[in-house]
Amino acid sequence: MVNVLVLNEARRLAKKYGYLESTIIRFINNFGLAETEKILLAYEKRPSPSIRTNTLKITTQELKNKLKEKGFTFTQSEWYRDGLIISNEPFSLGGTTEYLSGYYFIQSQASWLPVLMLDPQPEEIIFDMAAAPGGKATHIAQLMKNQGSLFCLDISRERIKSLRSNLNRCGIKNVILKRMDATEVHTLDVKADRILLDAPCSGEGLMALDITRRTQRNEDDIFRMAELQKQLFESALKIIKKNGTIVYSTCSTAPEENEEIIDFMVNNYPIEIVETEFTSFNPGLTSTKDKTFSEELKKAIRLYPHLNNTEGFFSCKLRYKGES
Repeated sequence: MVNVLVLNEARRLAKKYGYLESTIIRFINNFGLAETEKILLAYEKRPSPSIRTNTLKITTQELKNKLKEKGFTFTQSEWYRDGLIISNEPFSLGGTTEYLSGYYFIQSQASWLPVLMLDPQPEEIIFDMAAAPGGKATHIAQLMKNQGSLFCLDISRERIKSLRSNLNRCGIKNVILKRMDATEVHTLDVKADRILLDAPCSGEGLMALDITRRTQRNEDDIFRMAELQKQLFESALKIIKKNGTIVYSTCSTAPEENEEIIDFMVNNYPIEIVETEFTSFNPGLTSTKDKTFSEELKKAIRLYPHLNNTEGFFSCKLRYKGES
C-alpha cells in the first residue's frame, strides 16, 4: 500500500518532469523524497562529455596538446589520469582526426570505473561478457598492453559490428571476438582470470540521455532484466578461476538490478565482495524501504547525476572462492 503523501508527491514530480508515477514512487522508496528531487533535477541536464585516452597509441599529454590546438577545452579527471572532461568542443568529438585514428574513446566517466576496478593485467585471460560497442573492451585491452587474451562476447549481430569497428580503430590486437549468448559461455571451455559483466539492464540511470526511458520502461522491465543478470552472473561463475575477479556493473540505479543481484549471488555462491580504492564515491545500498542487503555491499560503488555529473551507475568487485 502506497503512503498517501508519497503518492501525492509522486504525482506532482511525475507531472513536473514527465515520468511514470510508478517510477517516481520507486525512487522515493529507494532514495527518499529530497534525494529523488535532486536526481530528477539533475536528469534535466546531460552530463558533461568525456573521453578516455587510448594509451596504446598516444599519451594523455600528447592528446591534450593536439586537442588544445583544435580549440577544445577540458579538465583532467580528478580520479583517472587518462580521462578528460570536455567543457567546450568547437566541433564534434567524433569528427577529429585523433578520434578516427583511435587516440581516444568518447565514453562516460562512469564507464571508466568497472575496468579500473577489474585491474586487468598483461598475459591474463579476461572475458568481457557483454562487450559491444567496445568502450570497456578497448579499455581492458589498453590496460593489458595488448597482451594476453581478451574474449569479447555479444549476442547482437548489429552491435558486434560497432564493437569490431572500435576494436580496429583503437588498434586492439589481443582480442578474440565471438557473437554468442553469454549464458552459454562455458561451452567455450576456457577459464578466466578476470571477468567484466557490464550487464544488460533497464537503463534506469540514463534518464538524462534518453528521455523515452522515463515513460517506456517500468518495473516489469527491471524484473525481466534482473532475471537475465542472474543468469549471466551464474554463467560467469562457471568459467572463473579460483580467486579470480568478477566486476559487475550496470547503468541502472535500481537496487533490483544491483544490490539485490549481488546479495543473491553472495548468499548462494562462494564469492565475496572486495573493497576497492574508489572509496570517495557513494557506497552501495544496504537497505531500501522494504528490503535489507549485506553490510558488505558498502564496498560497492554508486554514482548519481546530482553528485557525480554522470549517469546513474553501479559497480561492484567480487572474488571467487570456489574451486576452478
